[in-house]
Amino acid sequence: MKHRVIATSTLTCPACGHAETEPMPANACVYFYACRGCGTLLKPRPGDCCVFCSFGDTPCPPVQVGSGCC
Repeated sequence: MKHRVIATSTLTCPACGHAETEPMPANACVYFYACRGCGTLLKPRPGDCCVFCSFGDTPCPPVQVGSGCC
């Protein structure tokens, strides 16, 4: 059975709390994301491969399917 990958994630800025739903690339990491609320540049936390794994409500597609980091 094939795992259904969720293609969007809601990123929440730790600085201001602004939340924005963004599409996730299927086979690439997003290392930097500028918050649309306050402009803070988000970077992955140590041990995470991308901003979606650190600040999103859904991890990136490679992590979702169990293939590890991007």
